[in-house]
Amino acid sequence: MSDCIVIGGGIIGLLTARELNQAGAKVTLLERGQTGRESSWAGGGIISPLYPWRYANAVTELARWSQALYPEVGAGLLAETGIDPEYIRSGMLILDTEEKDQALAWAATSGSTLQVVEPDAISNLEPALAPSPTAALWMPDVGQVRNPRLAKSLRSAIDGQVDLREGTEVVHLLVRRGRVTGVETSHGELSAEHTVVCAGAWTRNLLADLSSAPAIEPVRGQMILFQTRPETVRRIVLCQDHYAIPRRDGHVLVGSTLEHSGFDKHTTKTARAELEKFATRLLPQLADYPIENHWAGLRPGSPSGIPYIGKHPRLDGLFVNSGHFRNGVVLAPASCRLLADILLERTPILDPAPYALTADRTV
Repeated sequence: MSDCIVIGGGIIGLLTARELNQAGAKVTLLERGQTGRESSWAGGGIISPLYPWRYANAVTELARWSQALYPEVGAGLLAETGIDPEYIRSGMLILDTEEKDQALAWAATSGSTLQVVEPDAISNLEPALAPSPTAALWMPDVGQVRNPRLAKSLRSAIDGQVDLREGTEVVHLLVRRGRVTGVETSHGELSAEHTVVCAGAWTRNLLADLSSAPAIEPVRGQMILFQTRPETVRRIVLCQDHYAIPRRDGHVLVGSTLEHSGFDKHTTKTARAELEKFATRLLPQLADYPIENHWAGLRPGSPSGIPYIGKHPRLDGLFVNSGHFRNGVVLAPASCRLLADILLERTPILDPAPYALTADRTV
């Protein structure tokens, strides 16, 4: 019997299992498909919320803690597994300046570096950008990871340390006398003292028969990938809720849509055209390069984007770490450490109250 069952093998589930295992717990990680293949694979890997001043302080605190740790996370996983998550500090140019005053105020209170740059300075920072007649916001400390590689390195890191069972679907939780004692899976029952749900967009479905199910809904995001020469684009560029992210090998990832379409992960011609138009208007050189791929993923949307991290209010032995919306990668190190702190009854890295399943998320 395991000490902990973790349900869901995305980056949040993998890192939660790793945190608990490193603390000495015997962990079983259950994934209905393959690890890291849902929203963890589909996202952009920007180590910052988009327009971070729009989020509640609860999100800022998780992001700030994680951002400070990411260089160490990337280097440590490369040394341990030989798989490089490709952490790069690219910086992020934000071309929307309507909220400049709000952004500067947020930066001053959060301790983040955010500068207003004039048009001539913009072209120096990112020569590939089309000329802009207006200023932009520049966040030089923002980094990125290649999230499929991050998921692969985390999977490799727990190999042999955690009982990982892919292709194992959780049918329902086992509840006896007000306590979750394990799970019924597609391959039979498993028991554990603690069960942690890290099932992303599928979390609410799994907990639907229980009281106090978290308000998590799937939000489809579509993305396209250009194959360019390295350093064709150098900076993360954000404009009108879309972004372009340059990878080390020359790929430029462009995203993403926000679609409330249930659990439908199909791509659409309309979204592809929308993203291509955005990319080539903003970065004209991309018109000279092919679109190599187009895909979609389902983000776990939650009220105000504040994730649910903590114990279930009515059922002993049940914990949740889910609902990170567009910020699963950037919030992952802090979220998973906080969950482990709560479950293991350690002093928490942050005040856990804003992330409780019963917390008010109307910000």
